[in-house]
Amino acid sequence: MTERCSDIRENCKRITEKICEAALSAKRDPDSVRLMAVTKTNSADRVNQAISAGVTLLGENRAQELLSKYDDYNKEGCEIHFIGHLQTNKVRSVINKVSMIQSADRLSLLKDLDRCSFECGKIMPVLIEVNIGREQSKSGVMPEELEDFIALASQFSNIKVRGLMTIPPNSKNITETERYFEQMQRRFIDIKAKKMDNISMDILSMGMSEDFQLAVKYGSNIVRIGRGLFGERL
Repeated sequence: MTERCSDIRENCKRITEKICEAALSAKRDPDSVRLMAVTKTNSADRVNQAISAGVTLLGENRAQELLSKYDDYNKEGCEIHFIGHLQTNKVRSVINKVSMIQSADRLSLLKDLDRCSFECGKIMPVLIEVNIGREQSKSGVMPEELEDFIALASQFSNIKVRGLMTIPPNSKNITETERYFEQMQRRFIDIKAKKMDNISMDILSMGMSEDFQLAVKYGSNIVRIGRGLFGERL
């Protein structure tokens, strides 16, 4: 247990240093980039070790897993975002346990989020998930449909679009990955410039354990790290 805790602390320090290096290289403020600990398959105890190492943002992939661990998290000073594919029948169960939904990807989900948020008396911040690689196996809005989808999202009173999220195709070709990040940055900047009502392009969430430094280069301000922080899944 002590060894694993030490590993998580060292991994957190190493990743934070790499985020800082990447941000400075891109002439960005390192404090503008947040490290998210992706908790999938990790026990509440291991997640709490990451929190004690300085992590203040958690990313949850599965509603049922979040519910099973939520009460055991040391949540004070922490935010929790839902980052996985969210089924509409799970919205009600997570709406009061997360501070953002990063995977808004279809109209039916927006409707349920808006309704449940209204019932809870809150406005739920969301990121629009973009299927930047147009992969059939992944969820997300197709790039060419993004602006129309955001225009629809802007009409809901109890959700607030705060930016974009993406998971590019898994590739060992760094040039290909860079191209997807560059495309996302360009779309993010273009939509922000339009100053659409009820839309604030504050957050670009992209980059994981293998490519987060490259994502920082292209404007990401949330990097989602699981394996790089916790090690291989148990």
